[in-house]
Amino acid sequence: MSAPENVTKTGPQHAAPTLPRLRILWSFARPHTGKLILALLLALVVTAMGLVTPMVTKWVLDTLSSSASLTGPIVSLLILLVVGAGIGLWQWIIVGTLGERVVLDARESMVRRFLRAKIPVIAKHPTGELVTRVTSDTLLLREAASSSVIGLINGVIMLIGTLVMMGVLDLVLLGTTVAAVVLVSITFALLMPSIAKAQEQSQDHIGRLGGLLESSLRAIRTVKVSRAEKRQGDRIITEARASTRFSVRAVRKEATAMTVAWSGIQLAIILILGIGAWRVGLGELEVSSLIAFLLYAFALMDPVTQLSTNVTALQAGIAAAERIKAIDAIDVETDPPGAHGEVPAADRTGGQVPVLELRKVTAAYGPEAEPAVKAVDLAIPRHGHTAIVGPSGAGKTTLFSLILRFLEPQGGELLLDGRPYRDYTYDELRGRLAYVEQETPVVPGTIRENLLLSEPDAAEEELRRVLREVRLEELVDSLEDGLDTPLSSTSVSGGQRQRVALARALLRTPDILLLDEATAQLDGLTEAAIHDCIRHRAETGAVVTVAHRLSTVIDADTILVMEDGRVRARGDHATLLATDELYRELVKALRIATDAESERADIVSVH
Repeated sequence: MSAPENVTKTGPQHAAPTLPRLRILWSFARPHTGKLILALLLALVVTAMGLVTPMVTKWVLDTLSSSASLTGPIVSLLILLVVGAGIGLWQWIIVGTLGERVVLDARESMVRRFLRAKIPVIAKHPTGELVTRVTSDTLLLREAASSSVIGLINGVIMLIGTLVMMGVLDLVLLGTTVAAVVLVSITFALLMPSIAKAQEQSQDHIGRLGGLLESSLRAIRTVKVSRAEKRQGDRIITEARASTRFSVRAVRKEATAMTVAWSGIQLAIILILGIGAWRVGLGELEVSSLIAFLLYAFALMDPVTQLSTNVTALQAGIAAAERIKAIDAIDVETDPPGAHGEVPAADRTGGQVPVLELRKVTAAYGPEAEPAVKAVDLAIPRHGHTAIVGPSGAGKTTLFSLILRFLEPQGGELLLDGRPYRDYTYDELRGRLAYVEQETPVVPGTIRENLLLSEPDAAEEELRRVLREVRLEELVDSLEDGLDTPLSSTSVSGGQRQRVALARALLRTPDILLLDEATAQLDGLTEAAIHDCIRHRAETGAVVTVAHRLSTVIDADTILVMEDGRVRARGDHATLLATDELYRELVKALRIATDAESERADIVSVH
């Protein structure tokens, strides 16, 4: 499974956190600079208190040896404890809140861009992989853009501060400590790039896992009927295992780095203890200074751990930031410069001018792709029913995509009310259209929420009216929660969901109603009622159907026969049956009688 274009090209070839990659990460943290600086200052205050504590401990020991009062040093230790705990709590809350804000900003930006993206672009990407960007990658970003940045700066300062305080106590012991720190630094420098590489590869496989799992669950019935549970499971688990393999590789390298660091510090402590005791015996070092130095040596593990942990998190976060930032490369729907929004009703051309017109329109799903429609001319009258038929791949769906502005033409022009599409905003144009997809997907929520999706201010009586039109009123009334019943496969059937989608479209009272075979999953009696709805709507507006059932075609005022991206014939049923060979083949393949009344009695699917 290949990585989606413009979304996942953040491969492990970029292991080191170079300056351009850090700029990408910083772009997420920049809006929160004030909070970041405050959290850093608080962290530095806590660090400073930690650095002072061994010196106060030395003060306690020196006071004991001189038999002076312990009140001053003990009170100082208590103040450091209480104040340090309070400031640490404040800093922890700020960093945690900051991280969540960064996650929220990134998720909001991605979600809005996904929903504004052009249909052909978003359709190229596995849905599950895009979901992973919003869920998993943002969690990695949270650590890198907040606590890791602060932890790195604080860790460096803590390390330097600890070494400086050690130097104040004894330069000889400092030399021993520096040797251990250099050894640890070399180890991290050698291991960190490979740790980052493994983490990036692991996250890439997580994204692919999400894409496969989402598509498999969406088609779960097909998977089961095909007895493909094990095969699909194996494909998904392969990605999971690959992710685990790289994660384990990163864990092993991290464990090696931390073990070397821990061992180096412990060796330094042993050497400090031995050399320090020797110097105490020579009278060159006080016992209190040796103890304070040992406290600094024990504390040295904290900045080393901070640095290793935060460098690892930073590298993973940078890779996540790149993947999230790549979402900005997805093309979104942008209103043309000349578009001026709402068109007054008075300006809408009446008379004989078609409500919708295509003039020599050619379109493809990519610059190098073969055109899906070629030089199509089409005029949709203001009233009446226009049906579009043709074999698979003829360009029927592409025609709808052009009308709905999901796809932009490469040549020719579309007009609404005699005005070019470029004069309309996306919102204004789609406000004049209603659309029912063949698969009839529903948005998560209740029946009411689905009906109100495009007409949120519709009254209860209007909802009841459209439910009656599609013969769903009795069903809804029989449900325990009525209109507030969650719309799922357990509450309503596929055909009923299709009627909900049709009712949603009828609620709009649009200028043009586009139906991608709205009767595909309906029984004969209900289908007859839906055809009544279509006929009624055709009296007051334009209805365009992509027809896969001939029962939809027979009553159409105009039928367009498409083949190989072109309109090869047009006319009513009787005319086409007499004049067009392809149309006759479709009718013959479906065993449809030529008598119109017989045809109305048959409910047959067109494939």
